[in-house]
Amino acid sequence: MDFAVVIDAAFSAALGPQAIVFALAAIGLNVHFGYTGLLNFGQAGFMAVGGFGLAVSVVTWDLPFWVGLIVAMLATIVLALVLGVPTLRLRADYLAIATIASSEILRLVLGAVEFKGTFGGSNGLTGFARTYKNLNPYGDGVDIGVVSFSKDDLWSITVGWTLVALGCVLIWTLMRSPWGRVLRSIREDEDAVRSLGKNVFAYKMQALVLGGVFGGLAGVFHVLKQASAVPTDFNTTFTFYAYAALLMGGAARVLGPVIGSILFWFLIAGLGSFFSQATGGTDPLIPASIMTDTQASLVRFIVLGLGLMLLMILRPQGIFGDRREIAIDGR
Repeated sequence: MDFAVVIDAAFSAALGPQAIVFALAAIGLNVHFGYTGLLNFGQAGFMAVGGFGLAVSVVTWDLPFWVGLIVAMLATIVLALVLGVPTLRLRADYLAIATIASSEILRLVLGAVEFKGTFGGSNGLTGFARTYKNLNPYGDGVDIGVVSFSKDDLWSITVGWTLVALGCVLIWTLMRSPWGRVLRSIREDEDAVRSLGKNVFAYKMQALVLGGVFGGLAGVFHVLKQASAVPTDFNTTFTFYAYAALLMGGAARVLGPVIGSILFWFLIAGLGSFFSQATGGTDPLIPASIMTDTQASLVRFIVLGLGLMLLMILRPQGIFGDRREIAIDGR
């Protein structure tokens, strides 16, 4: 058993581009669920609209890269408005149903053969990340034992964690403002907020748009880091992973989704590497009668799932959350 390999895999995943994608997506969910109490189960839809908004703009419509970024963000705003107008005046259940349904509809439409000329079908689109790659100032990767990254990953990490830091500063500033205090009040009792003359629908819509933009930004970063936009990437698993990261770190906390995403991918990659080595080789640490090497990649999810269950039982507010503020069991 080479524990150096396990540690390298765990830390590389925890600090790498994939953790950044889910940190950005979870920041958006934190605005929705943590601060406003909106049940958005379709964050993957916002990510898909953002990612394909950029890819389609550059590849299909032949627009400049920077214009494509603007189109991607505008597309997420439009999606938030389309989802919010008919649902935000109703109970939270309806928003949850509408968002998860729209996310799946978008994924199927993006991968449909009928729209292959626009979205690339099941193979998706490539060739839109050239400008992003050309901005890379690094000449080589880095390997310091604990972590190792290629030069492309190093560039994505630099850009990604900068975006995460700016996003956290923005959320921290907004949630300390009167606007943020209204969102918290809506989460606790929107009837009381409405009785004070506040337009609850307008505040909910603004929160849905802001969180959706963070989801779109996560989608843009995801397609840029891998230089391809593939419809099957944006399935409901994306949303549930982002929720897992949010709840692990602690909802309604600025750094909760970021720390949660780091811990989530540290455990996913570390457990995966450990079980892979423990079941591999001629004399495996775990015999084949207990676990085979093909089962190792699945067992990590079982172990992590059990850990999340215990966390929700013993500390439902998450590692850094405040139970009095989030009160998940009170919803």
